[in-house]
Amino acid sequence: MEIMNNAKISVRDLSFYYGDTRAIKDISLEVQPNTVLALIGPSGCGKSTFLRCVNRMNDIIPGARAEGDVLIDGESIFHSKYDVTSLRRRVGMVFQKSNPFPKSIFENIAYGLRINGVKDRYEIERIVEQSLKGTALWDEVKDRLHKSALGLSGGQQQRLCIARTIAVQPEVILMDEPASALDPISTQKIEELIQDLKTRYTILIVTHNMQQAARVSDNTAFFYMGDLVEINPTDVIFTKPDKKTTENYITGKFG
Repeated sequence: MEIMNNAKISVRDLSFYYGDTRAIKDISLEVQPNTVLALIGPSGCGKSTFLRCVNRMNDIIPGARAEGDVLIDGESIFHSKYDVTSLRRRVGMVFQKSNPFPKSIFENIAYGLRINGVKDRYEIERIVEQSLKGTALWDEVKDRLHKSALGLSGGQQQRLCIARTIAVQPEVILMDEPASALDPISTQKIEELIQDLKTRYTILIVTHNMQQAARVSDNTAFFYMGDLVEINPTDVIFTKPDKKTTENYITGKFG
């Protein structure tokens, strides 16, 4: 299938099943390069399932299967010859709960580089510094690089996980409620970081926080009971949505 209008990600009639249960139904959407797409909707509506389809993380669940297609730069990620390892390098993931390795701050970032074949010590040091600077963390940790990452605050740990993700130079970053466990100041830093990162990456973010979606995203997709109800520019979704269900959710009538 030819990709239209240079979308970075193109989703075509995507359904996903856990056994006999269809978690998302015939989803079609496109994400343009260097934009942020927020995925909103009540718990259990399919947002995280959809997100995990984009790097095929759902593959590891027994009895799970996808129908339809997801294309990145026009190439189907479900094609039998598509290299899933290379997909997960291209499409990085940041989880709801920060999950630093029980290693030093330096090794948290260096580890992924080594797995990907970077051996030169100076190159590793350069990328570690660059990644920490890219997440506004360098000045906070440069004097304790060889101390445990577990000694960092929650907000710092989450930024370290983002630094670890960008170190291997992905093209797309998936974020599953990256600030939901953080205090307001750390949340603000993550949101500012997302605005900065979109100049270099295409970002999809699941969030339950309406204000956050309004602040960080260019476009917003509203999911409800496995369906994509509406996708529109964020200002349209929050001021004049096309669908009554979207309006009811945004205004807190359910959710």
